[in-house]
Parts: sequence; C-alpha cells; structure tokens
Amino acid sequence: HVQLVESGGGSVQAGGSLRLSCEASEYFDSRNCVGWFRQAPGKEREGVARIVRGGSTDYSDSEKGRFTISQDNAKNTVYLQIDSLRPEDTARYYCAAGPKCKRYGSPPKVRASDFDVWGQGTQVTVS
Repeated sequence: HVQLVESGGGSVQAGGSLRLSCEASEYFDSRNCVGWFRQAPGKEREGVARIVRGGSTDYSDSEKGRFTISQDNAKNTVYLQIDSLRPEDTARYYCAAGPKCKRYGSPPKVRASDFDVWGQGTQVTVS
C-alpha cells in the first residue's frame, strides 16, 4: 500500500516562494492521478492542482498562474511550486493519489473524490 510523505512547508514572507514535495513509498502503485489540496483553519479542504502520470495537469481556477505541479518519476516525487505567496495561502497542504483523474464538465477540476491515499500534510504559513 503506497504511502505519501509531504515536505517543504514552512514560514515565509508574503511574496516569497516554496516548493512542496510529495514522495511516494513506492512508485505511486497503480495510481495515475496525484493531487495537492490545502485546508486552512476553519475552512473546507480545497483542491489546488493535479497531475496525471503521463504529465497533463489541471489547476483550480483561482490558483492558476501561481501554482505549478510537476513530477519526477525517477524520485517517485510530485512537486507543488507556489510563487508570490500571500497570507491567504496559509494552510496545511496535503498530497493525495488516486487511480484516475476524472474529467468534469464544470469546476472544480481537482476533487477529493478522485483520491484514495492521502499524506499527513505539510504546514505553510505566510506572513
């Protein structure tokens, strides 16, 4: 059973950048879809970005442009680059993996229902 471990979070000033990492204990097993979610205190979890093993990506409409998801198959790792950080980006960021990135005719593109394995998260605090 694949396990996911996130890292790279921390405390940064507004305007800075972070690169979060999601490392799989094995090559994501049969899960072809890997995504990033975040949850701020008192708010619902929201999808940020997802990537298909073949490389295609999707982003939530509100985060397009500042977030970049990428993968390094040799390292069993998926990354989330966050630029121009804002205080409202403060949240715990979670990596998740699932068998398939389903296509949806309406937002949101990144949905928790596509994922069945979750990491413990990494905290990002922007001040």
